[in-house]
Amino acid sequence: MPRRKRATIATLALAAAMVASGATPAQADPVVPRHAIVVCQSASFYANYDSAGGPTGLKRTLAYGNKIGHTPGAHPVYNGWAASFDFGPNDWGYLRAECIGGYDSW
Repeated sequence: MPRRKRATIATLALAAAMVASGATPAQADPVVPRHAIVVCQSASFYANYDSAGGPTGLKRTLAYGNKIGHTPGAHPVYNGWAASFDFGPNDWGYLRAECIGGYDSW
């Protein structure tokens, strides 16, 4: 039997076993970000973080006191860049972890 055909049959067999057992693929539960503020005078807010090159896609600059969200331990931090939620336009991005503070202040 050709290799590709064996791989297809194996994939279909695994899928059938998952359906029969009622199993679903692993999925992370969404975590609502804790309310925080920007504690730096200004913080660059990027669309993405690339592990090879750092943050990419500058969205805007956030000023001191901007309302943001981040949950330590639940939302990722890569080399000091924290996944954060900007409550102004309601979107996700990355900013420096040291610029996040004032948790639960609003």
